[in-house]
Amino acid sequence: MAFAVARGGRLDVIVNNAGVGPISRFDALRVDDWDAMIDVNFRGTLYGIAAALPVFARQDSGHVVNVISTAGLQIVPTMGVYAATKNAVRTATEVLRQEAGPKLRVTEVSPGVIATSFGDTITHQPTRKMLEERLGNIAISPDAVARGILYALEQPPEVDVGSIVIRPTAQS
Repeated sequence: MAFAVARGGRLDVIVNNAGVGPISRFDALRVDDWDAMIDVNFRGTLYGIAAALPVFARQDSGHVVNVISTAGLQIVPTMGVYAATKNAVRTATEVLRQEAGPKLRVTEVSPGVIATSFGDTITHQPTRKMLEERLGNIAISPDAVARGILYALEQPPEVDVGSIVIRPTAQS
């Protein structure tokens, strides 16, 4: 945050977008993968918020965008821990919005199947293969998510876009 402020003179927005998804069924007992998802997906978002809030408070303005996932909206097998971390971020985002006051905007963005390297973090090979076969052909470009975030950012200061879901039309 200090680098951004030093370079640009202020901080207008933070987009918390880090995430890993080494998903698997619970009975695969991949506890290290669970820890990784909790650390990156949930704690990473909290650390980003903690770094940005003091800057936003000094400026009396700012915008927090937390990228979540449709996996937290439509719960399916293999996504238990991943969805739980994303729903923890969803809960934290809503509480932050309520605590923010009139000068801080807070937006949650829930992407569906996006053409990224997300699948590379899946360490359980049967789950990885199943998802690639089932969802790989419907993934949409990451720029769709970027356009959704830009929509929220471009609104006037008194307008807070609370939640955006962006997914392929073919995604159930």
